[in-house]
Amino acid sequence: MSKPVTTSTYVRCLSYGLVRRLADFIDPQEGWKKLAVDITDPSGESRYNQMHIRRFEAFVQMGKSPTCELLYDWGTTNCTVGDLVDLLIRNQFLAPASLLLPEAVRMAQEVTLPLSSQETLPIHEKQLPIQEKEVASVKPVLVQSTEKQCSAPPYLSQENSSSQSSNTDFHNFSFHDLESVTNNFDARPESAGGNKLGEGGFGVVFKGYISGRNVAVKKLVAMVDVSVQDLKQQFDQEIKMMAKCQHENLVELLGFSSDGAQPCLVYEYMPNGSLLDRLACLDDTPPISWNTRCKIVQGTANGINFLHENNHIHRDIKSANILLTDTYMPKISDFGLARASVTFTQTIMTERIVGTAAYMAPEALRGEITPKSDIFSFGVVLLEIITGLPPVDENREPQLLLSVKDEIEDEEATIEDYVDEKMSDWDAPSVHKMYSVAHQCLNEKKNRRPDIKMVQQHLQEIKT
Repeated sequence: MSKPVTTSTYVRCLSYGLVRRLADFIDPQEGWKKLAVDITDPSGESRYNQMHIRRFEAFVQMGKSPTCELLYDWGTTNCTVGDLVDLLIRNQFLAPASLLLPEAVRMAQEVTLPLSSQETLPIHEKQLPIQEKEVASVKPVLVQSTEKQCSAPPYLSQENSSSQSSNTDFHNFSFHDLESVTNNFDARPESAGGNKLGEGGFGVVFKGYISGRNVAVKKLVAMVDVSVQDLKQQFDQEIKMMAKCQHENLVELLGFSSDGAQPCLVYEYMPNGSLLDRLACLDDTPPISWNTRCKIVQGTANGINFLHENNHIHRDIKSANILLTDTYMPKISDFGLARASVTFTQTIMTERIVGTAAYMAPEALRGEITPKSDIFSFGVVLLEIITGLPPVDENREPQLLLSVKDEIEDEEATIEDYVDEKMSDWDAPSVHKMYSVAHQCLNEKKNRRPDIKMVQQHLQEIKT
């Protein structure tokens, strides 16, 4: 018979079944990241840095639970269930804390403000984190200015969609019409005769045909434990951003649909798909030449510059979000995570850690929102451009593309060792220049990274 769990029980002594039940609450929406950034060593220093967190994220692709791996690792320090419950309560994970010490949770609730019923649900069913709500109330000037910049409306319901359409100049499609033009959202891949172009954390993208032109229809569906509230926020944010931000290197939003079971967004169709897929030569597409790659990064930098000039932070710059026209002109997509800020002299703090860890800057993993985080992510994209390698691969050494920078700094390799063999037109001087820009963008300290205008200037010096 197993011993009862008490405050002094070591975390490493918890049963596998119990740890798995905890993970079921914490894994969704990467709740484990909140815990990881809050765990400290006895010295008070953070135990886990960005490299640790990226390695934990790699467990997801291996079919493992990052929460389980985190608890196994932290457990080696002889931390106790009391320590774990304190951590869970501090981060509003009351349901998993109740699995361990129900009485401790009841006591915590008695000495704090009453919590809504949602606060005891798994993280994917929760509303906006408390700290992010508090930031909005503490910095009213910031919020007001943001509203002026993003003048597009709140979530588009059936009742108000017609007026919203006139405000944004986007076409208001019916869900039924979008079903028709996508062959009822045919989920077979395009290569197999279907309409599916791809999918992500917030939905599936289908090819359609409207008024004589191809379009891409994104149907917002929860793919990884995303709540209805999150989908509405994604829908809202995308329309707000696209109403204000129109540039040749940003994908064009044509319209939306809000009268069906799932909200949909309609974009211009990008024939060459994503930079990620083209670098991997998916579907036997030809490799991208060095000359074209240089133009792609220059165009992407122009798009990022436009966002930053208009006080917007993308927060998820990555090769999968850089789409290519028939002439390989790059267009940045997916603005559902973007944030607007009145000025870049302030750092916005949020408990809601979003983005893709293999691209995320150290401060982004701590919940800071800053334009320099976009710069760091773009640095990873530059490494992809040079090497042709994906940002993370558990079957590769090093698993994280970021680690290439460490190998070069330690003189264990040179950038020439990593140049994509599928290219034939590259030259050492221009590769070195691009790697130099990537190296600067990937500085651990955000204040030492260049701003996007400096990045643009350096990239324009590369021969194309």
